[in-house]
Amino acid sequence: MKCSLLPCNSYDYDKVYTALAQSIQNLGGFEPYIAPGERVLLKPNLLMKKRPEEAATTHPVFLKALANLLLEYGAKVVIGESPGGPFTPALINGVYKATGMTAIAEETDAILNANFNSCQKENPQGLIMKRLTLADMVNDVDKVICVAKLKTHAMMTFTGAVKNMFGLVPGIIKAEYHLNIPDYENFADMLIDVCLCANPVLSFMDGIVGMEGNGPSAGTPANTHVVLASNSPYHLDQAACHIIGLSVKDVPILKRLHERGIIGELNDIEFTGEPIEHFIMPSYQVIRGRSPLSIRDSNLPEFVKKLALKHLQTRPVVYDNDCTGCAVCKEACPVKIIEISANRKAVITYPKCIRCYCCQELCPQKAIKIHKPWMVQWLRL
Repeated sequence: MKCSLLPCNSYDYDKVYTALAQSIQNLGGFEPYIAPGERVLLKPNLLMKKRPEEAATTHPVFLKALANLLLEYGAKVVIGESPGGPFTPALINGVYKATGMTAIAEETDAILNANFNSCQKENPQGLIMKRLTLADMVNDVDKVICVAKLKTHAMMTFTGAVKNMFGLVPGIIKAEYHLNIPDYENFADMLIDVCLCANPVLSFMDGIVGMEGNGPSAGTPANTHVVLASNSPYHLDQAACHIIGLSVKDVPILKRLHERGIIGELNDIEFTGEPIEHFIMPSYQVIRGRSPLSIRDSNLPEFVKKLALKHLQTRPVVYDNDCTGCAVCKEACPVKIIEISANRKAVITYPKCIRCYCCQELCPQKAIKIHKPWMVQWLRL
């Protein structure tokens, strides 16, 4: 598999366009993947209503440059996403506007997806998901291109190209998957299965300004200054993780990709552009969502489990000074264990928490942060 790595230090349109154009050439051009006249879905990471400078979503300049390159090649471009929350025109159009996608559609010949139906897809390649519910926009296009954002993730440690494809699952269905698949490794397998079903022919990653720390929405913008591209979303994630100091064993998705034989060693990737060593950022701040011990499913005595769960597991914590009682977290919680108190603050019932961190991920005020117990910090788990 091929992976292109090129420097880019700002969202100046000409710089981004040049880096993406060279990235495409490094992968052999569009010709091996897309035919002129084909309808292509650009699937960005549009997690929620976030301004581009917050680094939680794929930057609109990145999307605009890639859309124009495809349009110049002769493809037809659709931009589409299903972020958290109901998959409805009101919510999605609000996200499009806030993240800069509406402006892209006005400035180019790209169009925004307006199909809010769902469909069932058979997935024979899937390990645990042989049949999937996806947004029907996948049936309106000939090819899918993943346009991810380089970010850390409180639950899955890292979110890149593979997890970006989870945005093709309609919003409410995502919560069902979180509820029914709480184990991290099984959840990683589900994400891989979704990506296999979506089958993006090309994957790009906006790593010009990434996100570190309390990602994927409440972290800190980090100048990573890299544009990544690959003909494999799986190897793209492997390269991006290496850049920010994460190994295969650190990231549940990479671990399962390696165990399933989808990826191998880093030196199996055919790198083009600049050497990966030029982009290494080992000091990237990462939150690991769970102790390596699978406590809840272990054969430990019940009292030991309770003690370990209390002292070793991370958990979402509401910071009352920042919480406005908007109830976005309550609506997002798959297990419905969040209530809004009389003084308009979110309250989490921890014994039933499955640590999916949907509440933290979608909190518009960044009022929910991931707390790592002192013992976990001391043990460096």
